Parts: sequence; structure tokens; C-alpha cells
Amino acid sequence: MTDQTTKLEKLIELIPSLGLIRDAYHRFHEQQQLKLSKQYDGLPLLAFLGVLTGLAAGAIIIAFRYALELGTAVLPMGGDPESFESLNALMRFALCVGGAVLLGLILTLVKKKDRDVGVGHVLTRLEYHQGHLPFKRATLQFLTATIALISGQSMGKEGPSIHLGASGGSLLGRVLKIPNNGVRILVGAGVAAAIAAAFDTPLAGVIFAMEVVVMEYTVFGFTPIILAAVSATTITRLTLGSATAIAVPVMPVNTVLELPLVAIMGLLIGALAALFIKLSSGIAIVSKDQPVFQRMLIAGVFTGLCAVLVPQIMGIGYDTVDALLLSQLSLGFVIGLLVMKLLATSVSIGLGMPAGLIGPTLFIGASAGGLIGLGAQSFSPNFAEPGWYAVLGMAAMMAATLQAPLAALIYLLELTASPSIVLPGMLAVISATLMAQGGFGQRSIYRHLLQAHGNDYRNSSLSIALRKIGVASVMDRNFLQQHRRLTLGSCKQLLKDEPSWLLVVDQDDTHNTSVLPATDIARHLNELDSQTDVETEIDLLKIPAKRLDTRSIPIIATLQEAHEKMQNEDIEVLYIVGAHGKSKSRIYGVLTREHIEKSYQV
Repeated sequence: MTDQTTKLEKLIELIPSLGLIRDAYHRFHEQQQLKLSKQYDGLPLLAFLGVLTGLAAGAIIIAFRYALELGTAVLPMGGDPESFESLNALMRFALCVGGAVLLGLILTLVKKKDRDVGVGHVLTRLEYHQGHLPFKRATLQFLTATIALISGQSMGKEGPSIHLGASGGSLLGRVLKIPNNGVRILVGAGVAAAIAAAFDTPLAGVIFAMEVVVMEYTVFGFTPIILAAVSATTITRLTLGSATAIAVPVMPVNTVLELPLVAIMGLLIGALAALFIKLSSGIAIVSKDQPVFQRMLIAGVFTGLCAVLVPQIMGIGYDTVDALLLSQLSLGFVIGLLVMKLLATSVSIGLGMPAGLIGPTLFIGASAGGLIGLGAQSFSPNFAEPGWYAVLGMAAMMAATLQAPLAALIYLLELTASPSIVLPGMLAVISATLMAQGGFGQRSIYRHLLQAHGNDYRNSSLSIALRKIGVASVMDRNFLQQHRRLTLGSCKQLLKDEPSWLLVVDQDDTHNTSVLPATDIARHLNELDSQTDVETEIDLLKIPAKRLDTRSIPIIATLQEAHEKMQNEDIEVLYIVGAHGKSKSRIYGVLTREHIEKSYQV
């Protein structure tokens, strides 16, 4: 406890009105914690927090965008932050290598356990740490992603944006000390807000957060996540304007006749996505024990060499995607783009370059789709424009790589604002997803990369069910706390209140706590001689009864945390205590394995 905190508490004690205000606030805060633990009771408050998360995430993404623009403004690229091709070959190579060296030096100074950033880090923290994202990792992500993208590495800004947005939601939840099941939702809200702000596609942000990150579709989750996406989109449109990251021209289509070719394209892009995942995760496995400076240097040199030949693969590359959508590139050049971007991105991702992969995935998909469209037009001019296939290719590659078909389809619809794209889009997205998963056995690239780095990302159906629910929503409040020794008369008086449990504390060893079913105590009293003196001492820790070892768990915990604690410590029951300040000494209820089982069997 700091000196400032001690002085503040003394001041509160001297001014009774301040103490009353403090106590009233603590009571209100505890009530809100209980409501949030019960999900729907706390929905109005969580909806409000969703709006705050969206505003915070939107502000962070705007700052990130400005940092990228300011960084590239110093380069001789004519004021265009994506015009790396205007640099000469030597400058392109030197920029990639110089940025990689700087990243290597920064990451070398950071402890190994603190280097994880990006979408994979968010998923891991959701699975193992209830969505508590360290602020220093977000700071590292902001800095390193900015350097990586300014120096032209073949990466994207969406992954860092997701991490930053999720961190905003996590930080808000922890500052306000809301239950962990609520923190998880705010992390999802931050993810949705980040996608919405980065692409100006709010609905795709919502679906991505639900499909890839939160992995649940409930009103409790949807409401704050939708509000976060709306508020983030609003603040970015007011600040940066209302233009999507990629400009899609109006395209006349003849969908019915071209559906067979669309299906074939989806299958081919699904195979390409499987290759992309295999290359990236394979490189990650081979290189995971190499020093981080060496990995960054190799990635920078390889990207620099690719950029000497095809400068368009540098950076985010949305200007090149726009050219693909406008059908402005030749067949041979698109082949070179596809090969170089695939290799440069796979190497960068596999070696741990701290930026995103969604942007490069869209680039690769647009190149592959445009290549198929160019081939089709060379066969017959009656086929749709190559740009139309490039748009479908983006969605197909995103769906197959992330295993997020619905998010990719919604992204396609918002990007084009054309209902006519839905039918071919559905076919392309599903055929690509089936080919990558069913044909080649590939799951989401994030899962493969996590496993490549030794992270067992479980995300089982049981974990998903339990982490939605706070312990406060299912705990048994019908309990009494009692010291182990008391008189027979006192014991009988206790049982008149008909508690379900007695939480028994040893006066001689306060760490020795057990939970007894009240029915066992009543049975023992019934077996005693009716003439037994009411002043006879009863030792609750020695009478014939089922004594259950117990441990405490904070009221903000989820049932997943409670279940894991019971498993790890081999206990049958937990008692629920406050999470902050003086409430840590207050017991709110008792939680058994049976309570947990009933909660997810309903």
C-alpha cells in the first residue's frame, strides 16, 4: 500500500461523509459485479461499456494510422504512404533490412515472455488469462508494428489493430474491475471496433470478433460488440472520412453462367491458403529457437530481396490491390506479385515479424482471383472483368486462411455494397474453406502458429460454455461461516436458519478451512443423547461428517477458472470472496462441482 493511499484512507476516516460515499460506492460496485456475472442482468451496463470500448479503440486506431502516415512522410515517396515502388532498388532493400535490424534490437531488449503480440496473443490471453491483456504488450505492438510497416515489411496493419483494440477493452474492464466474463466480451468489443475502424466495415468487425475471437453468438455478447463497432466507425469517419480501406469499382456481373468457374477458383484458392498456412507454420516451427535478432534480420533481408524484384509487395499494398480490382495489371506481372507476396509474407509471419497477416491475405487472394480472371478473359471475352474475380478471391483467401467464412462474406458485402455479389461470394468462400480444411486438414492459421510456438490453444466446447458465466451467478448463498468449536446449543441455533453449508474455519490455523454439508451436522446432533448438556463443546472438524477441503476464488472469476482450480488442486468446493480491497475478506457464497455441472447442462 502506497503512502498516498494510506493518507487518503486516513482522510476518509476523519470525514464521515466521505466514508459514507466510499461505502455506498463499494456497495454499488458489488451490485454491478453480481449483475454482470449473471449476464443478462448486467446487459445495460455492459452495453454502455461497449460504447466506451469502441470510442477508446477507435481513438487508438486513429493514432496508429497517424503514426504510420507520419513515419512514411519522411520517405521520398511523393506523399503517398504506400508508394514504395517509387524508391530505387537499393533504397527498398536498405529500408527493409534497416527496419528489421531496428526491430531485432528492440525485441532483444524485451524479455522473451513479453514479446508475444498480435491476434495470437489475444487468443492466448482469452483462453488462459480471461482476457487480461498487459498494457506493455500493447505498447510494444504499437511501436514494433509501426516500424515494421514504415520499413516496408510484407505485413498488414489489421493484426496490430486487433491487438490494440482488444487491449483497450481489456484495460477498461480491469480498471472498472468488472467480472472476467464481462472482460472477455469487452475484449471482443475492442476487436470488432478495431476491424471496423481499420476497414470501415462495422458489420464485418462484429462477425469477425464473434467468429474468430469470442466464438459465441448470444445477445449478451452481440449487444456491446455491435455498439463498439458502431462507435468506433463513427469516430473514425468523423476524423478520417468514410472511405473503405480498399476501393471497389462497380462491376457488371453474369453470375449464373460463371458460377462453375467461381467454384473452381474457390477450390484453387483454398489450396493456396493451405500452402500459405503450411509455409508460415513450418517456418515458425523451424525457427522458434533462433535468436530474435537473427529472425528479424533474415525476414528483412528476404523481403528486401523480393522487393528489389517486385516492389509492390512492400508494406500493406492496398494501392496494388486497387490496381488488381481495376484490372490494370498484366498476366505475367500478377503471377510475379502472387509468388513474391506469398513467399515474403510466409517468411515474415513464420519468423515472427510483429505485424498482421490479414492485409497480405487479402493481397494474395486478390492476386490469385485476378490471375484466374485474366486467364478466363484470355479464353473468352464474355467472362466478367478480372477485377470481379479479384474481389471474390480476397474473400475466399480470407475465409480459408482464417477459417472465418461468415466474416469474409460480410466483409465482401460491405466492401462492394452490392447484393449481387452475395451468391458467387458464398460459393467462393465455402469452396475455399472446404478445400483448406477438408482437403488439406488446415485449421485457422492463428491456431497453427500458436501450436508452432508451443501454445496449446484448447478452446474446447466445455471451456467456451464455462467462461461465459461468472461464479456469482451460480454460487450457493445459503451458507454460514463458523469457527470449528462451539457449544451444542449454539450448533442447534445455527441449524434453525437451515443453511445448506457451513464454512468452518480453524481458530488455531486460519488457513485451514473446510466446508461441511449442514445435513451431516444435523444427523450427528440427532444421534447424540437427548440428555447431552447444551454447553457441551462440539468440534465441527472432528464430528462424523463429509468435510470438503476448499479454497477461495474471487467473485469476478468465471466458471472456467473455478473448474480449472478444482481440477488442479483436486478439491470439490470453493468459497467466493471479494476481488478488491476490503471485500477480499468477505465471503459471498459456496460453489461445488455440482453447481458447475448443472450450469452447462441446462
